[in-house]
Amino acid sequence: MTEAKKTAKLELDGETYELPVYSPTAGPDVIDIRKLFAQAKVFTYDPGFTSTASCDSTITFIDGVKGELLHRGYPIDQLAEKSHYLEVCYLLLYGELPSAAELEKFEQTITRHTMLHEQMQNFFRGFRRDAHPMAIMVGVVGAMSAFYHDSTDPNDRKQREIASHRLIAKMPTIAAWAYKYSIGQPFVYPRNDLDYASNFLRMCFAVPAEDYEVNPILSRAMDRIFTLHADHEQNASTSTVRLASSSGANPFACIAAGIACLWGPAHGGANQACLEMLEEIGTPDRIPEYIARAKDKEDPFRLMGFGHRVYKNFDPRATVMKQSADEVLELLGVENNPKLQVAKALEAEALADPYFAEKKLFPNVDFYSGIILEAMGFPTSMFTPIFALSRTVGWISQWEEQLDDPQLKIGRPRQLYQGETSRDYVEIENR
Repeated sequence: MTEAKKTAKLELDGETYELPVYSPTAGPDVIDIRKLFAQAKVFTYDPGFTSTASCDSTITFIDGVKGELLHRGYPIDQLAEKSHYLEVCYLLLYGELPSAAELEKFEQTITRHTMLHEQMQNFFRGFRRDAHPMAIMVGVVGAMSAFYHDSTDPNDRKQREIASHRLIAKMPTIAAWAYKYSIGQPFVYPRNDLDYASNFLRMCFAVPAEDYEVNPILSRAMDRIFTLHADHEQNASTSTVRLASSSGANPFACIAAGIACLWGPAHGGANQACLEMLEEIGTPDRIPEYIARAKDKEDPFRLMGFGHRVYKNFDPRATVMKQSADEVLELLGVENNPKLQVAKALEAEALADPYFAEKKLFPNVDFYSGIILEAMGFPTSMFTPIFALSRTVGWISQWEEQLDDPQLKIGRPRQLYQGETSRDYVEIENR
């Protein structure tokens, strides 16, 4: 960390305390309060940590006002247009774009790690058939530490790299097998002659009786979904991974914790909620009714998939995702899918309505990714597992960065206690 070039002054009970202020390469200045309790015997209060920097990082930067998302300095729209997911994985993991030779070696490594330990099939079969794919993923990823003993030590840099490669490589297989298990179909093994996204699609949709020919438009759309969800700074699931990691937990346990957090509907379930809203609307002729409800401050209804908590202007990922959505819908059509018909009509009406432009409520990445996945044939129960698959590299990159941080301490938030003060135990007969 660079030296603080200015300070902030806090006056409390007649005393003045000087707090260092650090200036990042991008974003707002940060007041260092690490010594505040030792000096002033007070904590800060920040529910949700929305005004607190929990770490310093060089991986991802978001400017919500500008609508900017950078991975290692590279704009997300450029990466989604010109790059592909595994190259972005390399960038997030190692900090720079790879040379042609480095990328080829990395892709070969990931491709040759895609198979799961054969005994893990028994683990899948221990779940009920109606288990949610996310429940299976949490369990299976956590159980990887029982199968891959040579890559569980976070203090061994080589083991960390092996675990990173294994998680990126095996997550599509785990997600696809969770899907296959939930619908009662046989597992489909990965193939080394297919790229990352194509392999995932084939493992999801092929059956022993008939192979699945991957359409390049669908493969490209899936690759973009992976790329656009690869990392998103210190969100809830990433913070969960970092918190678990701070205790020295093994990498598989840390990523399983991230998956569990992502499962929450307030975090990873946004695209599923969007499709459920489209299903509720039902037909395009009902869209004006729901747009009117969205404008009514007294009505609790909100248009899902519009606007974003972080982006106060537009979601930079949405422009690229919209292009993919248009390509996929042109390929597959929307005639026989009522939800997709509603989605296209809702997008058009909302973008033409001045109210949404004034409020900066534009369609976000979740709106378009939900449309794409629905068109491809994925049930909504698979939307969050695909999100988890995509975000794995971001979690791993953040985990790796934290382990190399000389300032690493076990996470221990404080609290504003408002319960009872000390009182004596009362025997049960006297209560």
